[in-house]
Amino acid sequence: MPAFRYLARGRVQGVGFRYFALKVAEELRVTGFVRNLPDGSVEVVAEAAESVLAQFEEKLRNGPSFGRVEHLDRLPIEERGDTGFQIR
Repeated sequence: MPAFRYLARGRVQGVGFRYFALKVAEELRVTGFVRNLPDGSVEVVAEAAESVLAQFEEKLRNGPSFGRVEHLDRLPIEERGDTGFQIR
């Protein structure tokens, strides 16, 4: 199953981005995690079917209503086999 590491930059901390990502991941049945990084960005590691990840990525690009995603990097990573999605 494909897996990606996303790095969201912009106004993404302090706006509910992690909880937004958790909600979307649970709705789409994406596994992985989301966490704030010290530089003000947010890291999301996600694993699901390719079509599901495309939907997930689109939602991440839009972000929560109080946030503003200025840039979203996507890097392929090795399959992780996570169960569930969590905030770290």
